[in-house]
Amino acid sequence: MERLTTMPPSHHRPDGRFRNPWDTTEHGLLDVLRWKLGRRDRPRGIDPDPSTFPRGVPEFARPRAERDAISVTWIGHSTLLLQFGGLNILTDPIWSERASPTQRFGPRRVVPAAVDFASLPPIDLVLLSHNHYDHLDDPTIRRLTAAHPAAQWITPLGLAPFVRQRGGAQIAELDWWGELEFRGVRIACTPAQHFSARGLNDRFATLWAGFALESGGRRLYFAGDSGYHPEFTKIGERYGPFDIALMPIGAYDPRWFMRVVHMDPEESVRAFHDLNVRRAPGQRAVMVGIHWGTFKLTDESLDEPPVRARAAWLAAGEPAEDLWILPHGGTRWR
Repeated sequence: MERLTTMPPSHHRPDGRFRNPWDTTEHGLLDVLRWKLGRRDRPRGIDPDPSTFPRGVPEFARPRAERDAISVTWIGHSTLLLQFGGLNILTDPIWSERASPTQRFGPRRVVPAAVDFASLPPIDLVLLSHNHYDHLDDPTIRRLTAAHPAAQWITPLGLAPFVRQRGGAQIAELDWWGELEFRGVRIACTPAQHFSARGLNDRFATLWAGFALESGGRRLYFAGDSGYHPEFTKIGERYGPFDIALMPIGAYDPRWFMRVVHMDPEESVRAFHDLNVRRAPGQRAVMVGIHWGTFKLTDESLDEPPVRARAAWLAAGEPAEDLWILPHGGTRWR
């Protein structure tokens, strides 16, 4: 009898690493040099003085919000404190001064972390989207595991050892489309178009992802870090429509280099609509712009992403009040 074999998912490589199954463009060191050297020949956005970025006063509930309420507090970059399904949830937490393997050099915060670490409520759940230094921060992970030892950590495949070695006790790894339930909140790991690496020899060794959450009929989506890809519609068909979608809108120029791994604001609005393909006429859905205004990573000016996001949002016919561009530290409730 012929033996049947199961084909691995298309984002799994035969060598145990991972890949993007849609756009397989990869940029190497020569492309990085081309990008950096090319800056001399093209105009770059002029960054505002950091003092001009508005600061908000966090207004999250203590110790927790009601189960049917949702609050979003932007701490900076892709770090958010979410109150959802009665849980306190952190996404891609980084409180360090620099997004770097060392605090002596590397991208430095333009705006400090907008919630004091010691003032955090009890953290129930931490979502990690991938292992880049602006999303997975060693000192912050150690602080969190010490201060909130009961927290549940959820990561894409391959990241559990990193958290465990830094004190994490409850850790779950998920592949794309994998699901679990935690204290009445259903969490699904969703596809993203990105890559992973923290050193010279670990490129694609761990997976990258977004997350869809559902509790009591309310739905929330955290995109993590991603280029535009065709699976946003499938995510929306399976898990949407979303009351709130947290979408990256920054770190996109130059496009020839960043297109594969980072959406620009127009693509983020397009992805938002894909995610809400099942939305009924008149049904409200909110998009929150993240991944901007905190670390200088690319060539556009730090204050350009929300300007372009608003223009794309209005051009798509969405209500102005349903695009949330939060100040650092700002909280919104829904």
